[in-house]
Amino acid sequence: MLEMTREEFEELVAEALDRIPPELTRLMDNVAVFVEDEPPADDPGLLGLYEGTPLTDRGEWYAGVLPDRITVYRGPTLRMCESREDVVAETEVTVVHEIAHHFGIDDARLHALGYG
Repeated sequence: MLEMTREEFEELVAEALDRIPPELTRLMDNVAVFVEDEPPADDPGLLGLYEGTPLTDRGEWYAGVLPDRITVYRGPTLRMCESREDVVAETEVTVVHEIAHHFGIDDARLHALGYG
């Protein structure tokens, strides 16, 4: 398995977030991004997870709720990648994939766009 400290991985996630165009990040609302070492035991290969209410599903009722949560998992990402460059690329794909869920884009469309 490729070695990378949690701090180094968190920095890659932050860099991936910085590469999201500002016109999109301005539209993101009430969402927080986290890094965890491992995904839930029932899905050990999971690279990222979006939990919340997509922007497209929010209505007048949406107020006073906890932020949506995007989690990027370090362990499975490092296990599937062979180089630091692979980790950078995979982390970027994962971050974009989970942010797309925040915007209401489903997995089928993401796979078609190459962010599967």
